[in-house]
Amino acid sequence: MVDTMALLPAFFRPARMTRRRASRPAAPPPAGDEAVLDAPDERLSPALVAAGRGEYGAAAALLAATRAAAAWEDRDRYTKRLAAFARARPEWFEEWRAADPDDPDAALVRAQLAVDRAWPSPARAELLREVSPLITAAARAEDRDPVPWRIALDHARGSRAGHRYFEELWEAAVRRAPHHYGCHVAALRYLGTFWHGSHRECFDFADLAAQDAPADSLVQALPARAAFSYLTDGCGPRVPRERLEAAADRAVALSGRFPAAAPWPAEVRNKLVYVLVRLERWEEARGQLRLIGPYATSFPWDRFSDDPLGHFLRLREALLTAAPHGALSELAAVSPRPRNEHRGRAPVPDH
Repeated sequence: MVDTMALLPAFFRPARMTRRRASRPAAPPPAGDEAVLDAPDERLSPALVAAGRGEYGAAAALLAATRAAAAWEDRDRYTKRLAAFARARPEWFEEWRAADPDDPDAALVRAQLAVDRAWPSPARAELLREVSPLITAAARAEDRDPVPWRIALDHARGSRAGHRYFEELWEAAVRRAPHHYGCHVAALRYLGTFWHGSHRECFDFADLAAQDAPADSLVQALPARAAFSYLTDGCGPRVPRERLEAAADRAVALSGRFPAAAPWPAEVRNKLVYVLVRLERWEEARGQLRLIGPYATSFPWDRFSDDPLGHFLRLREALLTAAPHGALSELAAVSPRPRNEHRGRAPVPDH
């Protein structure tokens, strides 16, 4: 039996709480069934349109700009979306690789794409081991970039790497970006996978990471991610209600700092709606729907339905029409389906 508490310190840093007050007006409730799934933002959209025409230049320029600005959260998000598109429509990406084989941005997308392609296979662990050189190449191409290390953390979870190796990856990732959300989510998911049912330890990690992060960092939403995992897992020791409430409080405060009806914070808000409904915080869930606007995301709703947009719309309608609480709870408490974040279509990864 692995001593989970002995492993935790490698993932923790001294706590530092930064407090700031901020708020943004909520958008009006969306009209009718207006909603889009996994909508790209105004920077990514032209790159995807160009890639659809077989042109890679806009995607290359977009990722190069994130690298120059050290905009690592944007870089991570765009890399996952471009890799998902390349999985379905590879021609533009193959042309990019052929035209500039040493491009660090193409190397990053290639590493993400290789992990995505290997993930659904029953031979996942073996296939992922073959992917390791691509991740190493992406990391060497830009030493400041934490995104290859987030890919490496996901890769380690999929290949069932040991704790010591994972800790080395984690330390390398946080040296580059101490509060990178994607790396923190990858670490949380590793802990959840290998310590199945040990939700308190996962909360310890998430809470301390949030305490250490700036008030406007996406890491403030990490405890809500731990709460989502606990609420959908159905195993392990009971987590006190006040800990779930505190996780939701952090995420609500973070959501209020972001623009209303914007696509890039939509996943954090969609996940938060689920947590708030499970906690029966109905009015706050309605407030998050107004902040979400039309921007539904596959995660978390694809955990419960083959039609994530339809599931979101049903829950939204029930909330906005003040449906009986029993009906709302039933929609939120549907048992999650077996986990496979790369099934079927090329979905937007949920991390």
